[in-house]
Amino acid sequence: MGRLVLFCRPGFETDAGRELTDMAAQRGCYGYFSVGPAGGIVEFHLSGGERASDLMARVSIDELVFTRDWIEVLTVLELPAEDRVGAVIEALRLPDVALPPCGRLEVRLPEGHDDGDLGRFARKWVAPLSKGLRGAGLMPADQDSHGDYRLEILLTGFDQAWVGISRAANRSRFLGGIPRLRLPASAPSRSALKLEEAWKVFFPEEQALFYLGGGKKAVDLGAAPGGWSWQLVRQGMMVTAVDNGPMQAELMATGQVQHVEADGYTWRPKRGVDWMVCDIVDHPRRTAKMAVSWIVDRMCRYTIFNLKLPMKKRYDEWLICRELIEEALSETELNWFFKASHLYHDREEITCFIERRD
Repeated sequence: MGRLVLFCRPGFETDAGRELTDMAAQRGCYGYFSVGPAGGIVEFHLSGGERASDLMARVSIDELVFTRDWIEVLTVLELPAEDRVGAVIEALRLPDVALPPCGRLEVRLPEGHDDGDLGRFARKWVAPLSKGLRGAGLMPADQDSHGDYRLEILLTGFDQAWVGISRAANRSRFLGGIPRLRLPASAPSRSALKLEEAWKVFFPEEQALFYLGGGKKAVDLGAAPGGWSWQLVRQGMMVTAVDNGPMQAELMATGQVQHVEADGYTWRPKRGVDWMVCDIVDHPRRTAKMAVSWIVDRMCRYTIFNLKLPMKKRYDEWLICRELIEEALSETELNWFFKASHLYHDREEITCFIERRD
């Protein structure tokens, strides 16, 4: 079937749909989107007889900003009150459902659902459903031998299931695109989770030491009360925290933070550092220009910064900011990498990462 389900933050369905529609057209795949049956879900329908796999072969999930994860839809079925396992088996045996060998099963729920009974059912349903699928020969007994595809069941209620597949090479490394993080009581603010999530999303776990270790030096613009500085300190970095506001006393007591009372947009270090991070809430184009100037002027090697998008024109503003950043970088002789994502811990902002690779 030429249909995908996209997962995004509830309220951002139109942004995710527009982004994929545009990117698909640029790659020669055409279609349209509609808001799904629950918040944070978008349906993307391909036209012209193309399959979802055709699009997923041309677009990587890592290229999408507003889509956290996606699955290729095989079928949508109404679940009976009894023998829901049998209904799934019967649907997967239909001649127009081409199910590849799947290494495991995942039962998903819409983000933010408030039905505790549905959540408990989904958790308990995994074991009997897996057993039934193996017994029917639809999943191998040795699931580790088929790790490329994963069978995905999206429950939008007790009476409806979206059955699809995802491929390890082109899906989020985290289920639903959401790393599960916990905020320690010692953190100065919840914003600390944004930077931790950004690190997990923008580079693989096995490369974390390369990017974060070795006693690096960092600058945190708009630092107060210190959520992002706290994360940098946890990695062993020496941090210059730039903000006119006060920093958490416990963080300053570490001896790893120098507090500079200044405007984060105009302050510059005397010499370059490894990291510059910025969580200032201001006009996104101003933030984008400032952040890219740190890379172009060799004031930092890596930067992570947030762009606060206007509520009514989020996707349009993102396109403007992206063009601004990419044009500024392309005008230099630098070897660079740029990626952006609407993280789980973001709200109206998106988070960007630029790396200077020279």
